Amino acid sequence: MRTAFYISDGTAITAEVFGHALLTLFPAEFEHVTIPFVETSDMAEQVKQRINDRYKTTGQRPLIFQTFVDDQLRQIINSSNGVCYDFLNTFVEPIQRELGVAPVPKTHRTHSMHEKSYDFRIDAVNFALANDDGSNLKNFAQADIILVGVSRSGKTPTSLYLALQYGIKAANYPFVEEDMQHLHLPDVLLRNREKLFGLTITPERLSQIREQRRANSRYASLRQCQLELAEVENLYLREQIPYLNSTHLSIEEISAKIIAKTGLKRHKY
Repeated sequence: MRTAFYISDGTAITAEVFGHALLTLFPAEFEHVTIPFVETSDMAEQVKQRINDRYKTTGQRPLIFQTFVDDQLRQIINSSNGVCYDFLNTFVEPIQRELGVAPVPKTHRTHSMHEKSYDFRIDAVNFALANDDGSNLKNFAQADIILVGVSRSGKTPTSLYLALQYGIKAANYPFVEEDMQHLHLPDVLLRNREKLFGLTITPERLSQIREQRRANSRYASLRQCQLELAEVENLYLREQIPYLNSTHLSIEEISAKIIAKTGLKRHKY
C-alpha cells in the first residue's frame, strides 16, 4: 500500500482536497497521513525524516501533496525520498502572468482572508444546531433552506455540512411514522414552501441505517421504510417539492447538488 502525505505550513486542507480528488481516480489503496502547520525548518526536517523512514520501511516512494508558502520549508520537503506535488506553485506563475500582479505569500491565509466568511459559517452552524429535527419552528422564517424527509435520510449531517462549509442556514424537519396516515405539510412548512428541499433514500439502505439505531424494531423494518418513503415521495410530487435521492451520495455531493438545484448563495469566499 502506498502512503500519501498531505503537508502544509497552514491547515493542509487544500492539499487534502486536491490530493484526495486525484487519488480517487486510481484503483489503488493508500494510507493517508496529514501533517498541518509545519512552520519551522526543524519541523520540516522531522517530517522529511518521517517520509524517508516510510520509504525505507515500504520500499515505495510516498506521494507528497504539499501547499507551502515558505520556499525554504518547501525545499526541505522536496529533498525527501517522496514524490512531491506542489499545488500552489504549479498555478502561481501562470496566474501571475495573466493578472499582471505578483502574489503576496503569507501563512494562515485561509482564515485571515475570509473572516467574514468564517463568521457566516459559525452563525450558520449555531442555527443548524438550534433548528435540527423540527425544533424552534418559529425560526424557520430565518432559514436559507429547510430540508425535509423521513428519519435517518441524511437531513442533519447535510444541514451541518451546508452550514460549516458554505455558511448556509439550514433547518430540517422530519416526517415521522405518526404523520403517515394523513401526510401533509404543516402550516410552518406551507409558510416557507419556497425554502423546502426533500431528501429520500432507498428502503433497503434506510433499513440498514435504522437497524444501527434501533435493531429489530418496527422503525427499522423494511416494510415500514418502504411505507414511509412511498408516502413522502408522493408528498414531494404532490406539493412540487424538489428532492434528491441520497443513497449513493456523500454528504459533500448531496450538499453540492442541493446548491446547484436551488441556487443558494454560498458564503465561502
